[in-house]
This record gives sequence, structure tokens and C-alpha cells, in this order.
Amino acid sequence: MKILTVCLGNICRSPAAQGILEYIAEVRSIPVTIDSAGTAAYHIGNQPDQRSIKALKEIGIDISTQRARKVCTQDFYDFDWILVMDRQNLSNLMEIMPTDASARVVMFGEFDGTAQYGEVSDPYYGREAGFTLMREHLVQIAEDFFGKHYE
Repeated sequence: MKILTVCLGNICRSPAAQGILEYIAEVRSIPVTIDSAGTAAYHIGNQPDQRSIKALKEIGIDISTQRARKVCTQDFYDFDWILVMDRQNLSNLMEIMPTDASARVVMFGEFDGTAQYGEVSDPYYGREAGFTLMREHLVQIAEDFFGKHYE
């Protein structure tokens, strides 16, 4: 299985989701390839936001080697799942998604029954506490996602 996580700039939520999914997959010995991307080209080539790096490092996950990239058309064929963090980015993807795309494009948060509208809040303009909440939410969603697809 190949999974792509997507947010706007690919420096906060989607790299955190990638790191969390990779960690859980490794712990559970789930054969999966995971990447992340953004729908905007604001941060191409940059590391994740330092607050995301710190929030994940606190639970033993290192995302510092990831680099931001923009979603491309080929992603819709290369990945089985494209897991999107919010409705605006889902809309952005639907605008560029080829009609014959093979990937399932869904809101990642919809795998968490407690999420409002299936969205993962963007902590970018807030304080570090928002990154901790984002991390906790993403861990729950990732556990639920793998629970539905690998148990």
C-alpha cells in the first residue's frame, strides 16, 4: 500500500502525519510506503516547521529529514490513498485530479469518529500547544486508519 498525506504547504500537518503513519507501520510491521506533499508551492525543499519537528520528537519520531514538495498529477496514479487534512485542500486536489485517477482521495480525519467534519486543524499560525494537539489528533487518526485497514 502507498499513502500520500496532504496539507497546504507540506510543513506542518502532512509531514507530521507521514512520520506518525511510518512509525505505527514500523511498530506493527505493516508493509507500506508513505510520503507527504502540499497543494501549494510555498515551502518546496524546506524542512517541516520546527514546531512540528519538536512535537513529534517528543514522542520519538524524527521528521527532520523530510522536505516539502507540491502534489503532482502522477501522485494520483502512484498512491493508493491520498489522505487530506482539510476541506480546502481536498477541493484543491479535486480541481487537479485526473478523471482516470486510481488513488482514493479522502479526508484523513474522517477515520477518527470524534473529528469535526473530518478536518485536522492547521496549527501554523498558533503557538506550540497547537502542534501538540495536532500530533495527538494525528496519532489517533493514524491508529484508527490502520485499525480499519490492517486488523
